[in-house]
Amino acid sequence: MTALLQVQELQTFYGDAQALFGVGLSVAEGEFVTMLGRNGMGKTTLIRSIFGLTPPRLGSVEYKGQSLIGLAPFRIAQMGLALVPQGRRIFKNLSVLENLQLPTSSLAGSRTKKADTHTNENRWTREKILDEFPQLRDRLQNGGNELSGGEQQMLAIGRKSVV
Repeated sequence: MTALLQVQELQTFYGDAQALFGVGLSVAEGEFVTMLGRNGMGKTTLIRSIFGLTPPRLGSVEYKGQSLIGLAPFRIAQMGLALVPQGRRIFKNLSVLENLQLPTSSLAGSRTKKADTHTNENRWTREKILDEFPQLRDRLQNGGNELSGGEQQMLAIGRKSVV
């Protein structure tokens, strides 16, 4: 099976302090991978390195065979990778539908055909998100504060994905 995401020998530093020492992982399409570890073990640094938020000094990160090293985080997001922080960042006083109607950044409305790596049939629409997370379809009128933690995470993922 070909890797969708391939990380090899990643070494990331904060100043002179090395945080990652040759980390590697491979994620195939449809596969779920979990990182476990105590505080300070490098889980967040690995994610930040993959997304270009804390660029690694050595190693490689490839998504669908394309190197992510040196790309700006917004370019990585345009390629189809999304990061949903633990804080969820949904609007709890708005309904599920209202949350899905809000763009998550100025980039959401400014994609051009040239920069867009998705075909129209692969774009995430509100309908596709609701098909993926049918629980949200049943709760469209509920406020974000009325959702379970898992439903809030689904909504956060949906908000990051809709274009």
